[in-house]
Amino acid sequence: MNNFPDIETLLDIKEAAVRMAMHCGRIQMTSFRTQNIGIDTKSNVYDVVTKVDKACEDYLLKEIARLYPTHSVLGEETGQHVHTDSDWAWVVDPLDGTNSYSQGLPVFCVSIGVTYKNDCVVGVVYAPYLNELYTAIKGEGAWLEKEPLHVSQKTSLKECVVASGFPYDKATNPINNIREVSIIVPQVRGFRRMGSAAYDLCCTAMGTIDAYWEYNLNPWDVCAGQLIVREAGGIVIPLCDNRKISIIAGPEALVKELERVINN
Repeated sequence: MNNFPDIETLLDIKEAAVRMAMHCGRIQMTSFRTQNIGIDTKSNVYDVVTKVDKACEDYLLKEIARLYPTHSVLGEETGQHVHTDSDWAWVVDPLDGTNSYSQGLPVFCVSIGVTYKNDCVVGVVYAPYLNELYTAIKGEGAWLEKEPLHVSQKTSLKECVVASGFPYDKATNPINNIREVSIIVPQVRGFRRMGSAAYDLCCTAMGTIDAYWEYNLNPWDVCAGQLIVREAGGIVIPLCDNRKISIIAGPEALVKELERVINN
């Protein structure tokens, strides 16, 4: 890429994103499993938001504006904040896994992806209850803390534990993943539904999940996680073109096999 940012710039941005993610994690843990989370709904009864989502995004917007005042931001709760003269954009999910969080379940995270000329170059995902910090810089590998990440080495679905999820409009849209799950589950060792696309992608990068697919995601769900998978040696391909962002992720052999099974 022409004029690709230098590594010092990317490292500075990664460290800033890590600090922001960990601060959001502290906000989340303060209210986790309490009556102080303020549950509401968005697009339908299944699409939950809490005051913690909003507090974390408010913090992220203010901190990004303070440190990088010319950068654009795309946030799950507040949409686009555009600086038309900037090549940089932050794509943030302040609390991925809100349904789980609101239930008191421990798999939730903060996801921060930073793009340069529409190409994700920094990814940070922090799961505060699990105290797991995943990071990647384009071309520099992916990491869980100081341990390098590598996708699964498996090549046969029957040996695999795979993950997926279901869209919020599953009751009204027939492309809702029910058919795909019913086809795939008999062919794999195990199936997991963890409720956070960002965390699913990080587990795929680590190889604890062998492969992952899901329909109808948004940029903030996957921006950081896709980079982390790719930097761990995996691939991410489109699953279909009529359900927002729909993807299959993992090692190439398994991704191609899942694609074949789903499209059969």
